[in-house]
This record gives sequence, structure tokens and C-alpha cells, in this order.
Amino acid sequence: MTAELPVGIHDLAFRTTSLALTHSELAAHTGANLAKYHQGIGQRAMSIPAADEDVVTLAADAGAAVLDRHGTTRLRTLLFATESGIDQSKAAGVYVHSLLDLPCDVRVVELKQACYGATAALQFANALVRQDPEEQVLVIASDVARYDLDSPGEATQGAAAAAMLVSAEPALAAIDRPSGLHTHDVMDFWRPNYRTTALVDGKKSLAAYLDALEAAYHDYEKRGGTHLSDLHTVCYHQPFTRMAHKAHHRLLRATGLPTDTGRIDADLAPTTAYNEVIGNSYTASVYLALASLLDSTPGLDGHSVGLFSYGSGSVAEFLTARITPGYHAHLRTAEHEQAIAQRREIGYDEYRQLHARTTPTDGATWEAPHTSPGPYRLTGIQEHQRIYAHAARTQQ
Repeated sequence: MTAELPVGIHDLAFRTTSLALTHSELAAHTGANLAKYHQGIGQRAMSIPAADEDVVTLAADAGAAVLDRHGTTRLRTLLFATESGIDQSKAAGVYVHSLLDLPCDVRVVELKQACYGATAALQFANALVRQDPEEQVLVIASDVARYDLDSPGEATQGAAAAAMLVSAEPALAAIDRPSGLHTHDVMDFWRPNYRTTALVDGKKSLAAYLDALEAAYHDYEKRGGTHLSDLHTVCYHQPFTRMAHKAHHRLLRATGLPTDTGRIDADLAPTTAYNEVIGNSYTASVYLALASLLDSTPGLDGHSVGLFSYGSGSVAEFLTARITPGYHAHLRTAEHEQAIAQRREIGYDEYRQLHARTTPTDGATWEAPHTSPGPYRLTGIQEHQRIYAHAARTQQ
């Protein structure tokens, strides 16, 4: 029998905003005990978008990094996953298509199911590549997590975009079959069309996440998946990084494995480094966890790692990826570290001003202040239309 052609993540790059708010700064003004942030939820900083940054500019920045390395010759599809949608009709990915000068014979689709959307996109991309192994698919997960000021969720905001090139014979990781699925109708987290910030029932969301994890894993196991004890580690969706620890404890207990706290901390530490200082990036979160693991861990060649994706509402999937031998030569560790290090730390007053900023909804013209140093920016809104610019084109 001929072995199945491996398909999966050929390249992975992420980008984040130009601004950051540390939890030390937040705690100094909210009166919260800093340990609540650093130890309680496992967060030290969160990325904050400038006025001219959004899911499109972040996505274009991440996508450009991938395409600069691989080109567009084999690219046929761009799948854009977000729950920070900017239009009820037009896919945000179409703006990205334009900013990246993609060929007209590349289709674009936007996917939404809370934080799970990018994993659906990854699986759809895998199917397209298996249908035609000569094709490649660009998957981009891009989100800005926003909660009301002075709300319990305020400390778990963040923003980032992760771009993945899905290909046959992937250089980083092949996605295994089967996977485990779980869908359940629950109002744990949602954002109605008329709101710019999300609503969340924290206790309900925590319980829904853990229940979905156990159910999705059991479905995966029932379908012949690798036992948890044979996985190097698991990359979890991280609305805050301590959530990964709670999840791993639950999964170890559900599978009859030891739940030693020290071992859990050691197993998960390589997966939480980026999310700890970027914050919640919704659809991109689990892929920042994977990037963190790959960038910080040598010797993963041939090992299998778990991925758990959860989207409130809710849909969840447990899947595994086999790390490709030689993956280390294809990483972007220095780029990722620079994306985080080059952010400007802002004070509490500037943060609140940015959070309170609104854009017109009546067709009025709005010009965005030019504050982002990045190559892509939102320049304004005219007659209900968002206008974007690529710095290199503007300078020509």
C-alpha cells in the first residue's frame, strides 16, 4: 500500500501590533494585585493596535513574510479566519489579497467560528492540497481581542496574526488524521453585531472549554488517534496562558495519567512564551503556541504534538501534527522575537484613549493618524469604505 502523501504546515509566521500594555502598568492603575495577572492568568503584556492597525494590516504583514519566501506560483486559495470582522459582506482577506498583490486566480474566503476558525481553515486547506498536491493554500488567522474597560476580561486582551502556508511535503509539520470534534450550543462568549467588545460568562466559558476538550479528545481517541502519553506535548488555545495548564491537567486526569504540577508546567512552558506577552489573539492563539514550541525546542524531529482548538459557542477540535525532520532550518525565531521586542510600551492613559477611539458609522470621512511603523496601515474611512495602504507603494 502506498503511503499517504504528507500535507500540513510548510511555513508559519506571525506578526503583532506596534504597541503593548504591560500588566504591571495595568495593575498600577486598576489596583489589582500584580500576582493575579502574572501567576493567576499567566500574562505579562498584551498587544494593543494603533489607530491605523487592524486585522487586515496584521494579516498582510504576516502573509507577506510567508510569500516573500515562497512566492505565489502555486498559490490558489487564501483562507482568512477571524472573529474581528470588519464587514458583514466583504471578506477581510480580499483587502489582504490587494495589499499583497496576489494574482486574480487566487480565491479568497473568510471563516468565522470564534477562536476555532483558523483550525477549520487549516483542515479545509489540507483537503484542497490533498485534492491537488501541486497547489498551496495560504491560511491567515488575524484577530484583535477587545473587552470593556474595567471588566474581568480586560486583562486578557491582545492582537496578532498568524500566517501558514499549507502544502504537500511540508517543511514544518504534517497534519495527521484522524481528528476529534465536539460542537455544543452554549452562550459562554459572544459579540452581537452592534457591539465592538465581546461579552463573556467567564465561569461558563471555562467549563465549556474543558468539557469540549475532553469530548473532542475522546472522539479523537475513538477514531484511532495517538494516545496522549505518546505525544511530546499539546499546544492549547490560550485565551490566557494559565488556561493551557488547566486544560492539560483535565486531559491528563481524563486519560488516567499523572497530574504532577511541575511536569505540567515543564511540558507547557515552551508553548506559552509568545502568548504570555502578546495576549489573546483568538484564532491565531493556538498557532502562536505552536510557533513558540517550534522556535524554542530543538530535537522535535519526527515527534507528534497535539493541538487543541476551541471556539466559544462552541466548536472544538483535537488534532495532532508530526514535526518534519529538519524543521529547525525553516523557523522564523528571530523575526518573531523582533515582532514582540519592537513594540512600544504605552502608558495607561494612552491605552484608554486608544480603547475609547471610534470610527464613523454614518459615512463621514475619517483619516487615521499615521502612527504605525509597519508596512501596511489603515489610512481612513470614506463613504463607508475602509482605505488601506502599503508603505512601499505610497513611497513610489
